[in-house]
Amino acid sequence: MGQLILVIDDSEFNLKVVRGMLNEYYQVECVNSGEAAFAFLSEKTPDLILLDLHMPQMDGFEVMKRLKAERAWKEIPVVMLTADSDRGNEVRCFELGAMDFITKPILGPVMLQRVGRILKLTRLQKFLEFEVEEQTRKAEERRKQVEQLSEEIMKTLASTIDAKDRYTNGHSLRVAMYSKEIARRCGMSKREQKEIYHMGLLHDIGKIGIPDTIINKRDKLSEEEYEAIRQHPRIGSDILQTIQQIPDIMVGARWHHERFDGKGYPDGLKGLDIPEYARIIGVADAYDAMTSKRSYRDILPQEVVRSELENGKGSQFDPVFAEVMIQMIDDDIRYTMKEKDWLPKQEV
Repeated sequence: MGQLILVIDDSEFNLKVVRGMLNEYYQVECVNSGEAAFAFLSEKTPDLILLDLHMPQMDGFEVMKRLKAERAWKEIPVVMLTADSDRGNEVRCFELGAMDFITKPILGPVMLQRVGRILKLTRLQKFLEFEVEEQTRKAEERRKQVEQLSEEIMKTLASTIDAKDRYTNGHSLRVAMYSKEIARRCGMSKREQKEIYHMGLLHDIGKIGIPDTIINKRDKLSEEEYEAIRQHPRIGSDILQTIQQIPDIMVGARWHHERFDGKGYPDGLKGLDIPEYARIIGVADAYDAMTSKRSYRDILPQEVVRSELENGKGSQFDPVFAEVMIQMIDDDIRYTMKEKDWLPKQEV
């Protein structure tokens, strides 16, 4: 069966003429009023509507308004039919959404050409819309796959980094999650939370370039060894700044050891000159360092950690983000937000 065309005209003669012009090529249904048209539309959806402008009770303008107001019908192409030569009516029809305007008396070749052209354009438009939706869907699937792969790679890198130090297993993941929680509590968007989470995962990537003998040394570091450790922000920044697909991913790696008072490293940035994400990661990193077991000490008591953060506000730490971390401590009544205890309970 061919494409379905609905003809709406109060003249039986006009309906018969139009049917005769189109019946050989299309499936044609005819109704003689707007009311009858909407009764038909409740049962079937035509590919095209030919609509008479001047009809009693409900004229073509009213039919058009109602068609375009209904989601199920608004995309059906409409061609107006009239013997009226008023240009104002023609303009109004197009403003209401008509695709074409055919003047009576109707010539068969004109009718066939215009109907065929509009149906072809409509098919093409639907095809293009489908293709756009399909390509958009595929692109979104690819984006999610790449994002998932990227996150898995980041987690693997973080685990590799942490494995260099037998005492800090899970450190990068915890710092990432603490940072994300600080960002959430500060009202940052989901996108911003994910960005800082990724930065937190890779904030210590520069330790790849530090010898294991220095990282795992149980005794006090020499001045030369300590200076080698201090190079890991620069090394991490150099590694990450080549990743163009994730802009600014190097921010956390380079500046998480800067201090709010300007006495940090590697660049001696001060106050709000330190990027916001780095200020958050710096607080999270310090918290995890204090709440993790080290070769030279056990996990610090929660009250000591809280006191250190309180005393460091405005000097070592951004006072706003340090205060948020302190609130997180106060909410952690059982002191489970430390080392391995906290990770299984969190979701990214």
